[in-house]
Amino acid sequence: QVQLVESGGGLVQPGGSLRLSCTASGLIYRLYVVAWYRQAPGKEREWVAGITSGGVPNYADSVKGRFTISRGNAKNTAYLQMNSLKPKDSAVYYCKMQRPGFTSVWWGQGTQVTVSS
Repeated sequence: QVQLVESGGGLVQPGGSLRLSCTASGLIYRLYVVAWYRQAPGKEREWVAGITSGGVPNYADSVKGRFTISRGNAKNTAYLQMNSLKPKDSAVYYCKMQRPGFTSVWWGQGTQVTVSS
């Protein structure tokens, strides 16, 4: 059974930092592309960042230069380091994993990030 578990969310002041983690089980993690999405109340879920199985990252313009996505294949865990956080970054953050060429997509349960003074 595939399971993705996110952690690391919380309340932080503007300008602060958080690191989100997404740990996978039940799949061959190193074969999967990992992406982070977020969804704020009343808004659609949006893509934030992604990283290929080979470790090549890509970012939405809104977070470029502030967020860093990485993966540790030995621990089946992906990370999203978020710096210089802004109130508009507040959302539920989800990780997604998909193996290139396959249709199955796996989502985590989400972790809440709130940026507020």
